[in-house]
Amino acid sequence: MIQLIIDYVYNIGFLEFIGLISGLLCVLFLIKEHIATWLFGIVYVLISFFIFWEARLYGDFLLHIIFLILNIYGWYSWVQGDKGNDKLPVTFLTKTQSIYIAFLTIIGVIVFAQLLIYLPKFILGLEDSALPYWDSTTSIFSVTGMWLTTRKKIDNWYYWLIVDILASGIYYYKELYFYSLLYLIYIGLAIMGYLSWKRSFSNSHIAT
Repeated sequence: MIQLIIDYVYNIGFLEFIGLISGLLCVLFLIKEHIATWLFGIVYVLISFFIFWEARLYGDFLLHIIFLILNIYGWYSWVQGDKGNDKLPVTFLTKTQSIYIAFLTIIGVIVFAQLLIYLPKFILGLEDSALPYWDSTTSIFSVTGMWLTTRKKIDNWYYWLIVDILASGIYYYKELYFYSLLYLIYIGLAIMGYLSWKRSFSNSHIAT
């Protein structure tokens, strides 16, 4: 696996290279709670459109349309802050909110998987969607993670960690080694992000 990834990175195209860099910068700035995360997120999304369509990962393709909207909203949300504050604070979901969001996420996975099974072939006349249930899981968990990110909920890192672990395997299976490498790196970054945001949460409560 390592050799395949090394060979792939060595021969990577310009567009995918920009995608790799923008994806990494997006997460690094997210860990730092820097507004630039949304700019690099938009660049990453636009490049991903081409990659996922070619790989017949229609769930990921549709996901990134939603990502584009959420990146724009997240940029706006972070700039505006929370109730007039200069900086949107890092907070946790309540226990009730966590259960509610987890329930909606699981329902979303089941419903979206059915859509991926029937929509491409029977309605759009395209080839069968590849790995519909796995694709649906990473897609819906990513939407949940992104939404929580726009509101600076530290719980977003739980969802991103699950997505990163699953996606690294899925993309390797689909021979998208660029994305497999990226999501392997994201696993470590998700852990770093959680610890960084937890410190930020603790510091903000000490300050108040």
